[in-house]
Amino acid sequence: MISKVFSSAVFGIDAYIVEVEVDISSGFPQFATVGLPEGAVKESKERVVSAIKNCRFKFPQKRITVNLAPADRKKDGSALDTPISIGILCASGLVELKKLSDYLILGELSLDGRIKGVKGTLPSAICVRNVGLRGIILPRENAPEAAVVNDIDVIAVDNLLEVIEFLQGTKEINPTTIDVQGIFSQNNTYNIDFQEVKGQEHVKRSLEVSAAGGHNVMMIGSPGTGKTMLARRLPSILPNLGFEEALETTKIYSVSGLLPRNTSLISARPFRSPHHTISDAGLIGGGAIPKPGEVSLAHNGVLFLDELPEFRKNVLEVMRQPLEDGMVTISRASTSITYPCSFMLIAAMNPCPCGFYGDQNKDCSCSPMQIQRYRSKVSGPLLDRIDIHVEVPSVRYKELSSDRAGEKSASIRERVNNARRIQTERFADLPIYSNSQMTPRLVRKYSKPDETGFSLLEKAIDKLGLSARAYDRILKVARTIADLEESENVHSHHISEAIQYRSLDRELL
Repeated sequence: MISKVFSSAVFGIDAYIVEVEVDISSGFPQFATVGLPEGAVKESKERVVSAIKNCRFKFPQKRITVNLAPADRKKDGSALDTPISIGILCASGLVELKKLSDYLILGELSLDGRIKGVKGTLPSAICVRNVGLRGIILPRENAPEAAVVNDIDVIAVDNLLEVIEFLQGTKEINPTTIDVQGIFSQNNTYNIDFQEVKGQEHVKRSLEVSAAGGHNVMMIGSPGTGKTMLARRLPSILPNLGFEEALETTKIYSVSGLLPRNTSLISARPFRSPHHTISDAGLIGGGAIPKPGEVSLAHNGVLFLDELPEFRKNVLEVMRQPLEDGMVTISRASTSITYPCSFMLIAAMNPCPCGFYGDQNKDCSCSPMQIQRYRSKVSGPLLDRIDIHVEVPSVRYKELSSDRAGEKSASIRERVNNARRIQTERFADLPIYSNSQMTPRLVRKYSKPDETGFSLLEKAIDKLGLSARAYDRILKVARTIADLEESENVHSHHISEAIQYRSLDRELL
């Protein structure tokens, strides 16, 4: 007898339907799984046999063949344990399951029949909705994650017996529901705020501009000037995540197995800060079984690279394509997977190896050759992809001891949201959402300065010897500054401020 159970597997950050077909026939007892099963799927045999026996069912001593269709795509993970068990019970005639064709089933089995949580349940729930199934049966700990998807029944179960009783119709299980709006309102508050930062007003202004236009930022300053403190507060002034953005970000964390426990939806923009010893595969993604890297985990959020020159050069260079395209493709001999990685890059570095070049309070002990060698660790092409370079000086005692609080993040976020609203209206018919994503054609169309601005820009380009890409970056930043002022046109003072955010170019004179 043959049975068919719907389950799913993940490819990239999306799921596809896997039909678990089970055939039980006479012959020497054997359990064979076909359809390109990887290690964890092959090992499901032992878990399935023990779970069925410990749930007081008689395991059939016959020839059992499990086919995982489509048979030409690799299946990995333990989520197929439960559908395989259900398929065996149904094919052997031990149970009659009336609702089997209406639901997709996921879950890892314990030897005693309990069902454990698995990765990638959010993509699977979206897949259920897209193919038109009634609902999904999955472990209780994964139910809140899947319940963010509307129009499907999310059935949470604790063990194999509950699955059987529900599919037989002998037990009613109410679908799991969650309050999505409540999740967003709860996570819109931050524990850290810009008002806690003393001084550094021009650096705060540069971060406001970067948040308003989605621009990448490089902060250069001596140790202890507040670069990390400022970077960690950037998410508090970014626009709130939209529902579709939150879904896509949550899918990445779900397939990576990094979704925090008791979290159904990531509704705050992620902030990732990998150590400088990270490998290129850890940053971009990869492995024998490809997984998302830090650039994808920072999708729709912020990737902060502290001590940028300390990262290995090959690690930094592989970021150039993701910074341009907003996606990264990992190619292997058997497959090619693309992960989204649209993030804001915030980098920080010292001005020299000792960290005190240009500092007013401490003398630098580095030679010009050492400084040049240190800065050359960050290549010109990578720097060209960073729109804003800003110096972070030491904070004076008078500012540190002042009782005057700075501007709150909420106030800055209001201006950022208004600027983003202007950009959304401007690019309503285009597949971009911020000024940083403008193509050269759009830059010429929307960032054209007045005559005084053209003259100022020409002098700056001739004096600094900027590349064509840096020229575009200045115009993009100027457009964002104009949006913050709700100015329809780009004027000379917008250009002037944008040029000030190319400090590394000025230092090359």
